[in-house]
Amino acid sequence: MASIAEVTRIVLIGCGATLFMDIWLVFLKWIGVQTLNFAFIGRWVGHVFHGRIAHASIGKASPIAHETWLGWITHYVVGIAFAFLLTSISGVTWTRAPSPGIAVLVGVCTVAFPLLVMQPAMGLGFAASKTPTPIKNGLRSLINHSIFGFGLFLSACLVEWIAR
Repeated sequence: MASIAEVTRIVLIGCGATLFMDIWLVFLKWIGVQTLNFAFIGRWVGHVFHGRIAHASIGKASPIAHETWLGWITHYVVGIAFAFLLTSISGVTWTRAPSPGIAVLVGVCTVAFPLLVMQPAMGLGFAASKTPTPIKNGLRSLINHSIFGFGLFLSACLVEWIAR
């Protein structure tokens, strides 16, 4: 069982990695690349809470109150959950001596969630197969999740440095 200090570290690492990914997404948006719409994530989660998981098109689904906020909160909660996944695989001691390999590998593997769960449930198809550019979208998701994985490593380094 993890101590309060260890849980706090893991939460900070998850938030830091998610923030690192968000900085990447802001950069992409700045150079004109379309990025995630957190309102649609919030809309999907809101509908899940009301018992509807799959949609023909999440963009055409009825809006949910505060869906943008719900999307952002979900984004960070999932980032924290993935940090817990990392430490459940590597051990909580990884947070005190982080290595990039396992962090990036976990980040890369987390791309399965949007490709296999979220995109199909939002009406985009398996691995964005119903979008005009599925390979491009899949690669973009893979890169984003690789950036997240590298963010796990950098955040763990920062948290360890601050803790010293």
